[in-house]
Amino acid sequence: MKKLSYLFTALAILLSNIMCAVVAYSYRDMLCCIKHYGCSAPAYVAFVYTIPFLVGIIVCVVLAIIFYKKSKHNK
Repeated sequence: MKKLSYLFTALAILLSNIMCAVVAYSYRDMLCCIKHYGCSAPAYVAFVYTIPFLVGIIVCVVLAIIFYKKSKHNK
């Protein structure tokens, strides 16, 4: 169970890093689109991409805590 806890902790960290990269790229892309092509959506719309990542991170953290607590009870 402890290995599963470590796995989901690592997955949560990986998801947070990927989330930062996706949002930064999308934000920059929206700024460029607004400046050069006249897009009407504001640049902060790129932060909508954080929602699925945050759900995944929360699920991974909760599972990591559950597996960690189960590994303590199995000893």
